[in-house]
Amino acid sequence: MSCGRESKRLRLPPLPEAVSRRQVAGRCKLKPSHRTRSDRRLRRLRRAELPVDAVELARYLIGKIVVHDTDSGRLSGRIVETEAYPVGDAAGHAFHGKTQRNRSLFLERGHAYVYLCYGTSFLLNVTSEVAGVGGGVLLRAIEPLEGIGEMIAGPCGTTRLADLGRGPGRMTRALRVDLSQDGSDLCAAGSLWLAATAQKIGGVGNSVRIGITRDVNRLLRFYERGNAHVSGVKKLRQ
Repeated sequence: MSCGRESKRLRLPPLPEAVSRRQVAGRCKLKPSHRTRSDRRLRRLRRAELPVDAVELARYLIGKIVVHDTDSGRLSGRIVETEAYPVGDAAGHAFHGKTQRNRSLFLERGHAYVYLCYGTSFLLNVTSEVAGVGGGVLLRAIEPLEGIGEMIAGPCGTTRLADLGRGPGRMTRALRVDLSQDGSDLCAAGSLWLAATAQKIGGVGNSVRIGITRDVNRLLRFYERGNAHVSGVKKLRQ
């Protein structure tokens, strides 16, 4: 699975004690949309709702919510960009079989597969097949919903709202996801989970995947058209 071409992790200086989370959030350069308000109607996705196929799941997850309930509060965002890594895909981590590193990728659909990319960024994937078969969906970008102040004050490396969850490494930094969530059941009670919402999504586009060197021509990247939080060059966001 791709590590992408995301820029190196940026480090912000520590905030003065007198600076509040609300003040930090006020430094955003993009006015939050109505979708950034807390959605109390979230419903945990059931495993039976998830397609048993990486490509179908990658499209299905657009518009769904990823939630991380942390000690400091809830962090969540709408999934606006995904990439599929189906069974037999040469760019996927499951291509050469199960290893100690990728064993979570072989869990039944709806589990988290988290790995460290280039030693700097954790990437979050959702398993997509039946137990014992390796395949998954990389979550590439979110539109932040809850905990925006916490996201900005954390190690995300930006104060620009549109960039908080743009790209798989920034997304996991915003959501505070790391290797401790590897193997988590995203459809069961737990701190990291997937949710459905009644909100409708815009049109879904697809393109080649970003930052890979094998099976490069497959149209396995999906994204919400016109969403400012989608990553990639302009021609991959239209």
